[in-house]
Amino acid sequence: MSNQTNNPTRCSWAGTDELYIKYHDQEWGKEVHDDHTFFEFMILESAQAGLSWITILRRREAYRKAFANFDVQKVAAFTVNDVERLLQDEGIIRNRLKIQTSISNAKLFIDIQKEFGSFDKYLYSFMPGGKAIMNNSNATPATSPESDAIAKDMKKRGFKFFGTTICYAFMQATGMVNDHIPTCSFKQTDANLY
Repeated sequence: MSNQTNNPTRCSWAGTDELYIKYHDQEWGKEVHDDHTFFEFMILESAQAGLSWITILRRREAYRKAFANFDVQKVAAFTVNDVERLLQDEGIIRNRLKIQTSISNAKLFIDIQKEFGSFDKYLYSFMPGGKAIMNNSNATPATSPESDAIAKDMKKRGFKFFGTTICYAFMQATGMVNDHIPTCSFKQTDANLY
């Protein structure tokens, strides 16, 4: 990266955990427009509800295996037998409601893809000018007007475990909003500042 140095400055939340640092440096705040990635983070962020993000990051590969490499069509087709199988999988959070929600959310995700052409188009229809937001402050909010609007619409469509706080974390993870602090070596500067 062009703005990295040998001793990069990072957002303080990255701490010293190597997995957290890698996630901060390589993924968090990086804009993506790929429905597969959006579905992956929908499952991961929903699983994270009530837990720390590092707990989910450490189980990410297990989630990838358990949830058919985050193939939305395959997950949407999961049955009661798959739920029971997943409840025995020690690599993931074994919460029946969260597992069932991942399956029902997959079906709703596909419905949105059919309606809008892609989940990406749906999400960015809520964004100012259809573009990602580059926050330029040291404050990192937990929600935004955009996450409020997306979460409200998704709830109306039947999604679960995707309230405004989870939605905002999802937006940060997928670069819909870039909350890297201004002095962070990993802050991209090619998006609109708000």
